[in-house]
Amino acid sequence: MLDTLMLSRVQFAANISFHILFPTITIALCWIIFFFKLRYDQTQNPVWMRAYRFWIKIFALTFALGVVSGITMSFQFGTNWPGFMETVGNIAGPLLGYEVLTAFFLEATFLGIMLFGINRVPSKVHTFAALMVAIGTTLSAFWILALNSWMHTPTGYEMIDGVAHVTSWWEVIFNPSFPYRLSHMLVASGLTASFFVAGISAYRIRLGDTKKAPRLALKTGLLIAAVLAPIQAFIGDAHGLNTLEHQPAKIAAIEGIWNTEEGVPLLLFAVPDEEEKTNHFAIGIPKVASLILTHDLDGELQGLNEFEGQHPPVAPAFYGFRIMVGIGLLMWLIAWVASYQLRGGREASPLLLRIVGFMTFSGWASTLAGWYVTETGRQPWLVTGVLKTVDAVTPVPASHVGVSLTMYLLVYAFLLWAYIHTLRLMARKSVTVEEFETTTRSRDGSLNAELDLDTSSATLDSTTHNDKGVNS
Repeated sequence: MLDTLMLSRVQFAANISFHILFPTITIALCWIIFFFKLRYDQTQNPVWMRAYRFWIKIFALTFALGVVSGITMSFQFGTNWPGFMETVGNIAGPLLGYEVLTAFFLEATFLGIMLFGINRVPSKVHTFAALMVAIGTTLSAFWILALNSWMHTPTGYEMIDGVAHVTSWWEVIFNPSFPYRLSHMLVASGLTASFFVAGISAYRIRLGDTKKAPRLALKTGLLIAAVLAPIQAFIGDAHGLNTLEHQPAKIAAIEGIWNTEEGVPLLLFAVPDEEEKTNHFAIGIPKVASLILTHDLDGELQGLNEFEGQHPPVAPAFYGFRIMVGIGLLMWLIAWVASYQLRGGREASPLLLRIVGFMTFSGWASTLAGWYVTETGRQPWLVTGVLKTVDAVTPVPASHVGVSLTMYLLVYAFLLWAYIHTLRLMARKSVTVEEFETTTRSRDGSLNAELDLDTSSATLDSTTHNDKGVNS
């Protein structure tokens, strides 16, 4: 039977897994939306506005779920992990507070203008609001990742009577792993959002949407992914070297290295066995792991046996890393092939549309795999060298945690289904319903709605439009 510790870990993992799906999209999607609005301001081409108005609705839906799930997740610091705040609350509390003050308030202030002010404020003010929301989401990631990175590589503190006290906020925030973790996450969000945009756009085109906006969004998403994928590979390599320096046990688990040795092979596949401390069915490339991590074919890497009782569970880190990298390489390949096919204004083939549509949520899978590697790779520590996970868990009975875990899973399963179902309905409705666009300006500079006559292959009169709007 699962105890309180394991159930609390599963519950927090479920919460963070659900929550991270939405910020992973919105952090970068708001920048893509801002780009659409900026291009409209520059060109006055209504196609950019059509793209903007479709994707701002999806952003609002995704942002709302991210906020709600983030609030419920923060409750668990008190309900499931009271030892965390008791020990490091002097650091975690202010960092979470800074996120609210500098990011959440910024988003809340300008989000209303961004969503509802397009016909009520001057266009430049509306564009500025979109920019502020984009900056706010990025600042939110900054503060959350500062805290998360500090938990992995804590600096700038001292322990007094078992409680962490800050000695340097600069060292706390800009701890050794923070620059790598932040850049890795921001680019991961860019890849997730770009394939999200491209995938839904491909779905609209496959449904028969002949308007220009989905084709423009498809090309934009794929080009962003084509640029970001190789950048992410470079950042990932640098992040790996930083992890080797500060968390060698995590690297040993990721690579499935049991004994300290030189010229370590890169394992493409294996079945790690913690009881026998070996790998079964191993398929590897000789010396490549040493080359990647030490830049020397005969470089020495520490094995898990050097960290007896202090290393993370091997299987989650080992498999999670390979899933993350495998999906990332697939995204890279598809983005480059698709961008080449779409060069010069060419149309996407039916096969490409199917493949891109299949990859709509590929960023979710890769991000979750990466987060599991990161967080399980820190075990048995909650804060490395400061607080073990077992010492922070709540004393409440396991049955209580089990009940709340069950409720969370049921609610999250329903919300995830509802979210994906709503996206599907929005995409289908955009195909059949005539779009209204803002193409003229009033005297105060705000945008006035006009019917865009080139948004559908079919010409619909007002009666037909209303009927379809109701039926859809």
